[in-house]
Amino acid sequence: MEKLNFSCKLGVLSRPDGSAMFCEGDLKISSFLGETIVIAGLYGPVEVKMQKVLIDKASVECSYRPKSGLPGVEDRLYESLIRNICETSLMAALYPRSAVLITLQEMHNNGQLISCAINAACLACLDSGIDMKFMFGSVTCFLTKQEELCLKPPINEKDIKAFFVFVFDNTKGRILASHTKGSFSKEQYEEALHLSREESKNVFIFFKKSMHTND
Repeated sequence: MEKLNFSCKLGVLSRPDGSAMFCEGDLKISSFLGETIVIAGLYGPVEVKMQKVLIDKASVECSYRPKSGLPGVEDRLYESLIRNICETSLMAALYPRSAVLITLQEMHNNGQLISCAINAACLACLDSGIDMKFMFGSVTCFLTKQEELCLKPPINEKDIKAFFVFVFDNTKGRILASHTKGSFSKEQYEEALHLSREESKNVFIFFKKSMHTND
């Protein structure tokens, strides 16, 4: 199966403590052709509002902004999913009575929006230098109407029967979260999980190379 193409730029925003633009597609960041692109920024640890203070750890908040218009119900789902993943991976106990704020801006969506947003969030965390228990990486797998699984979205969106989003850690390949949409069999789910877990290894290799390149 054809490998995915990734590219990223770290430190793309000046105000956050860490930021990253993550692109999955044909490596043509300026063209927005056949790509999914998300920019993430991390602020923190910063002072937290009194009503959100946690005495034993930092509170983690996430804000997702769609390419146009106001955030909808689906965008709130992305926020909740990414917040939970970040909360699990960050060493929040080192920063009690503070907050970590993660902002995500959709630039272009070619089908892998959730996984790209998650990967951008991880790179922003790494860029900020905040303490983490592990890295997290996400992969989207598509099931076509021809009952075929693929890691790249079909050219025609109508050919997609279902899609699977998996999030893994880089230590043991454990599933941190998953999100699915559409109809599929148990066997197809398990095969998509296997394909995504194998591809997540390439995601983590890319993360490490990106950090060394930007040292």
